[in-house]
Amino acid sequence: MGDQLGRCVIPVSDLDRAIRFYSAVLGVPVKKIQVRNNMLGLLPYGEGRMGGLLFRTDLDPVTTGSQWVRIEVEGRLDEAVLAVTPNGGRVLESRHSIGANGYEAVIIDTEGNRVALRSK
Repeated sequence: MGDQLGRCVIPVSDLDRAIRFYSAVLGVPVKKIQVRNNMLGLLPYGEGRMGGLLFRTDLDPVTTGSQWVRIEVEGRLDEAVLAVTPNGGRVLESRHSIGANGYEAVIIDTEGNRVALRSK
């Protein structure tokens, strides 16, 4: 049996705003793609790694209890955190150690999702 998770889906109410936010925070372009009748934001990922999607929905993540995702920012945690506030997000927890797993910061994105940013 392979990996249990195939892709992480982050709910958003404004796809273009979310694409701008995640492009700035991740430091790489988030591509806008169409799958069947849905426009999605495709978060960048490497060979053999789990990818993520921004999915437009009218559901409110705060009231629906959105999942908490962790996004790897590979050696650029400080830059990612600095990009959060000017791009419409909020920093809940600044950079802190998570032991042998490196460092993490917790943010709220432009869509109200709680997201952890992690780096070694």
